[in-house]
Amino acid sequence: MCNPAILNEKFGIPGLVEFADNHSGAAVARVTTRHGQMEVARQGGQLLFWTPQGHAPVVWLSPQAVFKPGKSLRGGAPVCWPWFGPHPSDASLPGHGFARNLDWRMLETARLKDATRIAMIFEPGEEQRKLWPHRAQLELAITLAEQLRIDLTTRNIGDAPFTITQAVHTYFHVGDIAKVRVEGLEGKEYLDKVDGGVRKSQEGPITIDGEVDRIYLDCPEEALIIDESLGRRIRIAKQNSHSTVVWNPWAEKGAAFGDMGEAGYRQMLCVETTNAADDAVTIEPGESFTQTSVYSVEGL
Repeated sequence: MCNPAILNEKFGIPGLVEFADNHSGAAVARVTTRHGQMEVARQGGQLLFWTPQGHAPVVWLSPQAVFKPGKSLRGGAPVCWPWFGPHPSDASLPGHGFARNLDWRMLETARLKDATRIAMIFEPGEEQRKLWPHRAQLELAITLAEQLRIDLTTRNIGDAPFTITQAVHTYFHVGDIAKVRVEGLEGKEYLDKVDGGVRKSQEGPITIDGEVDRIYLDCPEEALIIDESLGRRIRIAKQNSHSTVVWNPWAEKGAAFGDMGEAGYRQMLCVETTNAADDAVTIEPGESFTQTSVYSVEGL
């Protein structure tokens, strides 16, 4: 059901939620409230951007992002599932799993007391179960209020336990990466993927002056992006996540992607809510697991 008219008839909320074609054949939900605006694509169940009222955009989408079936979108908040990064035993399988590349099914839209929620569901089909032989449902609920909340719920609807790693791979918009630091991860150990996965310890706030790709371990606490250029801090709180990924591809790798733009790396920083590396989750039959991210923005 990709036709925006059909989606509007079933899920549209006048004045709040409208479905449209983004001119690339992708159906998107556009949400506008007194708290701000966001846009969510059925492809990948992906938040594309979030702009709180009175602020610059907080979630970054590349102007060169390609809306193409089966291809992940550069920017926004991709869902990495049922594995994060390379598959643990078969490098030929798609990186970050398959949920971010395929269309999700609309589940509901809702007008709450002082918020608006969009929920979508993804269930691996026969082709996906050839890559990952388990029966599961993945539900994504995005709630726009003064803060933005993302709940990612995995349900085991099969008869055997399975283990996942996952991420909400959010690209945050920054004014100038050279004037940004990340606080809240001081003293934490991390796996430095740029340096072959060597385990290191974070000394002081994180600053970015080259490629960064790190999995921070044992860190359920919130992190803060301090953006001196835009005069704000982005607060990233979370639940049921004990690892955090910090990523910026820097100039050479960013340009090689082809869909980030020559200087796109200067306007983005990923601080990802994850269950990655040792922070894997085993879900028993009939059980479910919800990972939550809550984003807010405030002045310095």
